[in-house]
Amino acid sequence: METVLTNLRSLGEVTLAALILGAGLPMLFALGVRLWSAAVVAGPDGSVRRNPAALAGAYLCLLIVLSVVIAAVLFVAKAFLADRLGIHLFGQA
Repeated sequence: METVLTNLRSLGEVTLAALILGAGLPMLFALGVRLWSAAVVAGPDGSVRRNPAALAGAYLCLLIVLSVVIAAVLFVAKAFLADRLGIHLFGQA
């Protein structure tokens, strides 16, 4: 019974990671693009104003997505970096 519970716990962790990275990251990118487009508001007289809160939210969303992508590339290349360059990331021995 302990093995079944351990396997179910591991399955839950993998499912949660898949939901966050598989659906959450593209959703966060879409939110950043949406906020970026909402950052410029046209006034009734034809003037253009910027919404600083929407622009800051867009920058934050896109920065998070970019950080995750860079971390993922470094995670995939961690053995290469450790072997060729001597850079040890993510606990690579």
